[in-house]
Amino acid sequence: MQDKILSILKEIEDFQIVDKETFEQFKRNYTSKKGKISILFEELKSLDKSQKAVAGKSLNELKNKAEEKEKLFQERYENLNTKNQQDLTLKGITQFQGSRHPIQITLNKIITIFTEMGFQIAEGPEIEDDWHNFSALNFPENHPARDMQDTFFLENSQYLLRTHTSSVQVRLMEKNELPIRAIMPGRVYRNEEITARSHCFFHQVEGLVIDKNVSYADLKQTLEWFVKKLFGENTQIRLRSSYFPFTEISAEVDVSCFICSGVGCSVCKHSGWVEILGCGMVDPQVLINCSVDPEIYSGYAFGLGIERITMLLNKISDIRLMDQNDIRFLNQFQHFSLF
Repeated sequence: MQDKILSILKEIEDFQIVDKETFEQFKRNYTSKKGKISILFEELKSLDKSQKAVAGKSLNELKNKAEEKEKLFQERYENLNTKNQQDLTLKGITQFQGSRHPIQITLNKIITIFTEMGFQIAEGPEIEDDWHNFSALNFPENHPARDMQDTFFLENSQYLLRTHTSSVQVRLMEKNELPIRAIMPGRVYRNEEITARSHCFFHQVEGLVIDKNVSYADLKQTLEWFVKKLFGENTQIRLRSSYFPFTEISAEVDVSCFICSGVGCSVCKHSGWVEILGCGMVDPQVLINCSVDPEIYSGYAFGLGIERITMLLNKISDIRLMDQNDIRFLNQFQHFSLF
């Protein structure tokens, strides 16, 4: 009897209950009325009184072991079933829709407008050398933009963080794959004080067209089409004479205030006009610097700041909000398309 009890005890300990089917098999083999333990209790009746006491104690311990294992799986199985049950009356999980960053929204609009006009997209490195960032663009040695107050120069190096995406224009012209009709979106860096109106890094989109017989009228027509698409069909444009080292003639471009329709408000400082970009005809010396013959080719260039346009379109008063990742600010742009 004792040997049988020890043998069945080992079977119980080794038995793996992994699912309902094996659980039912365990009960049939050991704890049911026709199981091995019940059979041993029947055999116990035929033992001598002296043997019954010892065998009975061992048999009760065996029965308890089997019932504990059965109860343990029963509880685990019931808990598992409870977790898997679905309450269809529960409120669903709220889905939060993300959105593009306001700068990306504006950039996507600008890129779309220019690509519809046949402009290609060009990119270049953010770490530049002096030639591509300054010298090729007619910046003299003593130009203020070369001063450490304006430019982030890398320590003990002739390299710097680009101050404008005009460096990409130089790289395009150097390839000498003419004609060129491209825009250059990207991040730029300037060593300026961070205020509500300025930052040490921001985003630009610059444009370059190089071809035969390109005129100032072509530049004006392109910009008129652009501002009407971006700000509205009733937007007017004016060009004011200005100076840039890499263009001649040069101009600052204003648009009629799209907030007050030119009547005068705080956005346009009650002038009825808002400055949005700089432009001009590419200086012939810049073409020569980039191995383009100015006797055959001419071109125009323009550049605008994305943060400024974003602030104007959305009436944002502080440029610092653009890079603080304040969820209260970003949530205001969820109504815009992700694309």
